[in-house]
Amino acid sequence: MHELAITQNIVDTIVERTDSAEILAVHMRIGKVAGVVPDAVRFCFDLVAQGSPVAGARLEIDEPPGRARCRTCADEFAVEDLAVLCSCGSTEVAVIGGDELSVTAVEVAA
Repeated sequence: MHELAITQNIVDTIVERTDSAEILAVHMRIGKVAGVVPDAVRFCFDLVAQGSPVAGARLEIDEPPGRARCRTCADEFAVEDLAVLCSCGSTEVAVIGGDELSVTAVEVAA
């Protein structure tokens, strides 16, 4: 489960960049085709935040849908996983959305 390592890195980075201020909320974007399971990040978040200024913070995750564009027919379509196939039968597709993994905001106590 690489989500544990990802979540630990996120918490460590937040603590480092906020000078150990109390964190109220962490906002993230995890796209549907990012290769990261949002529920696993939610599970790991409370575990790795224990004993840190992030402990007790609210975790909010936006999950944008996956989007792809076919390089053969130029069609754009929704995707749910990394096994992408265009309706024209081509496997020559580019993921154009829903692959992001980022912290978009951190709320710090005044």
